[in-house]
Parts: sequence; C-alpha cells; structure tokens
Amino acid sequence: MGIVERLRRIYGPERMVSDPAALRVYETDGLASERQMPLTVVFPREADEVVATVRACFEDEVAFVARGSGTSLSGGSVPPPGGVVIALNRMNRILRLDPDEQRAVVEPGVVNAHLSQAAAPYGLYYAPDPSSQVICTLGGNVAFNSGGAHCLKYGMTSNHVLGLRVVLPDGTVERLGGSSLEVPGPDLVGLFVGSEGLMGVAVEITVRLLPKPEAVRTLLAAYGSLQQAGEAVAAVVESGLLPAAMEIMDRLAIEAAEAAVHANYPKGAGALLIVELDGPRDEVESDFVRLHELIRRSGATEVRVASDDAERLKIWKGRKGAFSAVGRLSPAYLVQDGVVPRTRLGEALCEIEQLAAAAGLRVANVFHAGDGNLHPLILYDGRRHGERERAEELAAAILRVCIRQGGSITGEHGVGLEKRQFLGEMFAEDDLRAMARLRREMDPLGIANRGKMFPPGFEEAGEAGRALLPSAAAG
Repeated sequence: MGIVERLRRIYGPERMVSDPAALRVYETDGLASERQMPLTVVFPREADEVVATVRACFEDEVAFVARGSGTSLSGGSVPPPGGVVIALNRMNRILRLDPDEQRAVVEPGVVNAHLSQAAAPYGLYYAPDPSSQVICTLGGNVAFNSGGAHCLKYGMTSNHVLGLRVVLPDGTVERLGGSSLEVPGPDLVGLFVGSEGLMGVAVEITVRLLPKPEAVRTLLAAYGSLQQAGEAVAAVVESGLLPAAMEIMDRLAIEAAEAAVHANYPKGAGALLIVELDGPRDEVESDFVRLHELIRRSGATEVRVASDDAERLKIWKGRKGAFSAVGRLSPAYLVQDGVVPRTRLGEALCEIEQLAAAAGLRVANVFHAGDGNLHPLILYDGRRHGERERAEELAAAILRVCIRQGGSITGEHGVGLEKRQFLGEMFAEDDLRAMARLRREMDPLGIANRGKMFPPGFEEAGEAGRALLPSAAAG
C-alpha cells in the first residue's frame, strides 16, 4: 500500500488534497520564486493524526513538511520533492489560557494575533509580533524563531516558549521543557525552536503571556537621509534608554506604505524612525521626555507623537504593511533578511546603497534598527532580460556584507531554501558537520523538511542527538 492510500485511510477524501490543480496552492510559500508540487496535502485536526502521518512517512521513507499559513519568506514551507504537506491550520485551538500563571497552551495552527486577542480580557498579551502576525501561525513562529518590531525589548519566540509537545521524524512523541522558565537539563526547547522543521512537528506549544504595559508612547521622526536616522538610533542606544521598538523605513518604503494604507507619514522624508516606549506610567513619561529631547537634537525635520491608540496603530499599520505595499512600486521584489552589529548599521546601509547603484536596481529598506536586523527589498522586473539574476546577485552581495561585518545571514526569516548556500560562508565546515550529525541523529532518514537549511552533502549520519532527549517518550 502506497503512502497516499495509507493517508487516505486516516483522513478520508474531505481532509486530503491530491488533485494536481488543488495542489498548486501548496507548491510555494512567501518566497514565490521557489516552487515544488507536493505529492499530497493532509489536514489533521488532532495530534494523534499528525503522529500517524509522520509514522507512515517514516515507514515509507517519504519526506514531509509541516505548514501553517505559508508566510515563510525563505522557502521554509516549500514541499520537499515527492513529499507530503501536513497542513496544521485546522489544529487552531487555544487549549488552556491561565491568567493567574500568565501561561497559554496552544495548538500549532493558532494565528499569532488571535492569542493576544484571547488574552486581552485578562490584561495580557503575547509579545512576539511579526509583520504577518494577523495571519502567521505559532507553529511557524516556533519553526523559524520569529521576532517582530518589539523584539528589541522583548526578544524572539525562543524567549517566550516554555514547553513543547513534538512529534519526532520517526513518529515518536516527546515533551520538551515545561511550564516554567527554569527547567533542569539541556535547553531542548531552545534546540527545537528555530530548527526550521528539521527535527519534527510541534503539536502543542506552551508560551508565557505578559501583562499589557501600563503606558505606551510612540514617536515618529522624519529625517533627510537614512544615515541621519541611523545616527539617531545610535544616540538612543548610547543614552541607556531601552525602547520596546525602533524601526526605520527609507524613502521608497515610505512611498509604498503611504500609497497602500494612507498612514499620513511626513511628505518628502528620506527616512522615518519609529520609536516606542512602554512600561510603568511614571517611568515611560520620564523616559519619553529624554527620548523627545534626543530626537529633537538628532536633526529630525519633523517629530510627531501619537496622541492616542488610533494614531499609534496608524503609524504601525504603515510599517507592518510595508513589505506587501512595495508590490505597488515594482512587479516583483526579493525580501532579504540579514543582521549587522548596531555599531556598523550606517556602514552597512551605505554599502548596500552602493551595491544597488552598481546593479542598477532600486532597494527599499525596512528594518529593526534596534537590533541591526535589515530587511532590504530588492525591486526588479522579471520580464526584463537578466534583471532577476541581477537581483539575486545583489541579494547575495548584501548577505556577504552582513557576514563580513560580523553579523548573520538571517535574523528571523530563517535559512530555508533561499540561503542554504551561504551557511558555509558563515560557519566553518566542522560547525556544519556537527549540526548535520545532530540533525541526522534526530532524523536518520532525513525526511523532515528535507533539503532545507544545509548545503547539499552535509546531512550525514551522526552520533550524539537522541542521547539529549528524555529516556521515555511522552504521549
């Protein structure tokens, strides 16, 4: 009996897709340039169905990938060749929300923003806030260790996940972590979060919730150039202030966002800086006086302060919609995701500008300025001969700038398919072999999201993976 028939017995025709036309919906994700038709797609509602699916794939040696909303920008949820897609959107229940313990237990298909909405009546929220938070799922956030605009103060997904129930690539079920920040033994949750689906499927996620800040103040400053905005960020950091968020948009990104959401941003600005403070009311008000004075002295041509939640949300709507809005400026674009040290932010932006000019392409810059996480959007027209190739070459050059300056090839989008050839430029061969040995020990057949992250040839047998796990499987 083949894998498709085995899965049909689990799901029936109503929760399984095998028709070639319907499968095209699942052949790509947010990185639309990478496409691969899956063998079939299944829609589990319960963890036991995920276990049965993974076990069947293991026994038949068929690759699989878990998928949420498909918002990955690195090709992380593109199906492996001949592989099965396990679509987790229907596993979207909040299993427990404990306001006293400030904890929630959720299934992987819960949409990021929906958790904060459910926690809001208790004065709580879930801190990680990717730009796609109104559609991305927590299972995908776990796979890629997603961040967001407020990661400067509150950290990434890994800082908020306490425990996981996971299905390993052979169908074994394990519990990692718990319901506390302090768990004895190796940090297995930290190992799994950000592993891009190469170590299995999370079917239950325990996260911590935070009290809503007593006060929030948001400031928008316009500058003549990116360099001035970057210098303002450096001044804020040097002052000792810890904003919840610091974001920068350049002229092209401002133009796109304004056209899309009409955020009423200052006209003619070369760059915008958004700074947000939150916390206890007295502390925020005191810090905001210092922040306002710093920004006033930083050469800003215009400074606006959100007077209420409506104005604050309007400012953020433009920033969070910038990625998709750039589609108004160009028929196609590549989204990059690299990190440079904050101290070299201005240098990196200058080099990117020079590289773009040499390539004859426009680049819109949107980035988390507080932690040096760059998101240059490279605009191109694929109908013009050689332009896509030039865009890809520019994207590669930008990643090499990040590596050369002591940064990283990814801040929050992951390696996926898009950047795996650069992993060997960032890490030594021995480092890659250690990673690959661990992956193969967890997944001896290499079926969990096969072909992602590692350069070809590095997924080889290893010695030390399963020994890290608890001795007995937990159901």
